[in-house]
Amino acid sequence: MSTSKRHSANKAKVNRTGLYKLQDALTEVLAQSGTKFDESLDVQMLLGVDPKKAEQAVRATVVLPNGTGKTVRVLVFATGADVDAAKAAGAEYAGLEELVAKIQEGWTDFDVAIATPATMREVGKLGKVLGPRGLMPTPKAGTVTADVTTAVNEFKAGKVEFRLDKQAGLHCAVGKVSFGKEKLLENIRTYLNAVLKARPQALKGAYILKLAISSTMGPGYRIDVADAEREAML
Repeated sequence: MSTSKRHSANKAKVNRTGLYKLQDALTEVLAQSGTKFDESLDVQMLLGVDPKKAEQAVRATVVLPNGTGKTVRVLVFATGADVDAAKAAGAEYAGLEELVAKIQEGWTDFDVAIATPATMREVGKLGKVLGPRGLMPTPKAGTVTADVTTAVNEFKAGKVEFRLDKQAGLHCAVGKVSFGKEKLLENIRTYLNAVLKARPQALKGAYILKLAISSTMGPGYRIDVADAEREAML
């Protein structure tokens, strides 16, 4: 069966008007996966916040207990002994002037950028390049730190950043289909718990308005938010 026919057949099985319990939806997603590559398991949310208000911003990081299943390319802006420490921890790139110059020319062949506080004066020049790509180091995301060894290790092990988009949405890949239900469920619970903890104090009313999960090539399953919140507390 072709990918398009499989997708159409799987989509037809989804209850488009009802809500699924998280575990039931996860079972369905895994049962329908049949592509030739290892699909990601994605979680999408619509939040009841105003993205235009700084006090309602949602941005944080979380270490997924079972990792993401992806190879994360880490760049560290550092000088002196911190360069050696970053490389020893597994960073693909580490340095300062040469990396700043290369990025100013448009190079962004990495997934995470970490910076020591001492380098931020130079790194700040890259805002127009890194900012739109979500790669700009920031203390809130744990990517501006004096402890480059820990930072690199965490991102290599499965630390992910989540941040609100302009439509008040959150999107995060929480693992691979090949992980199986238990490991994916553990990752989802950890992620949801982190999102709940990141609720802005200034927000009045409902926080998570809509929630869905899907595999890379599969249809989305709408989740009962109350059920998902209960799972996050387990």
